This record gives sequence, structure tokens and C-alpha cells, in this order.
Amino acid sequence: MVRVMKIEDYDAVRSLWMTIKGFGIRSVDDSREGVEAFLKRNPTTSVVAVEDGKIVGAILCGHDGRRGCLYHVCVAQEYRMRGIGKEMVVFCMNALKKEHINKVSLIAFTQNDIGNAFWREIGWTKREDLNYYDFTLNEDNITAFNQ
Repeated sequence: MVRVMKIEDYDAVRSLWMTIKGFGIRSVDDSREGVEAFLKRNPTTSVVAVEDGKIVGAILCGHDGRRGCLYHVCVAQEYRMRGIGKEMVVFCMNALKKEHINKVSLIAFTQNDIGNAFWREIGWTKREDLNYYDFTLNEDNITAFNQ
């Protein structure tokens, strides 16, 4: 079952994130307070997948009024290859369409072979015509990568 993510899901979602090898967790953005602020701004677009009574997948999805973005797309390893990721992405796309968002982007680490294969498989296009730039406003927002 796929449904809208609520802040009450935070502990289970964070536990899931911690199981994903190579997953980057930001100290401020991915804290309970950071996720709560994101969900308040985007109350209908983020999603969790629930199977066997537990959260097995999640996507933080939001928009700025013009472009949507997917963050932290993940499915627990033992639940992969069952269509859960695609079902969650479709849920997010439909939620964004309802909010009149016409374009969606995401960032996948270049060495995330599983993730990059997933995006290609479900029809997303890798952009070769632009550079991605980043500027840190809060030096306390540190990323730690799961080993």
C-alpha cells in the first residue's frame, strides 16, 4: 500500500534510510524538524510504501510552484524488484500534476548503480546538457553516508 507520508512516519522512515548503503543523511534537513517543515510545505506529495505492517519505501517529494523534485527515494533491499519504487514515483507524479507542476527532477549519485538503473528503466532522462551547482548556507547541515 502506498500513501501520503506523515510526520508520524518519521522514525520508521529514518530507520529505513539508515539501512540503505551509500545513502546520505543531512544533519539538519533530515532531522525530524527538517522533515516536518518539508512535509508542512508539501503536505500531499511525499509518500511511504507499507507492506507487512512496516514502512518499506519512501520518497520526499515537493515543489516550489514551478518544478517538482524527488528526494531520498528508497525501498528496503528485501522488497525491491516488486514494483514498489515505481508505484511510489507514480503516486508522487500524480500528486504533483494535481498541483499543476509540469516538470520534475531528481539527483542520483553517479555511483548509485541500482538507483540509476531504476530511473532509466522507468523512463527518466539523464541530463547531459547542464551542470549541477550547490552552495551551502548552513555549515551545520552535514551529510553522513551510510556504509
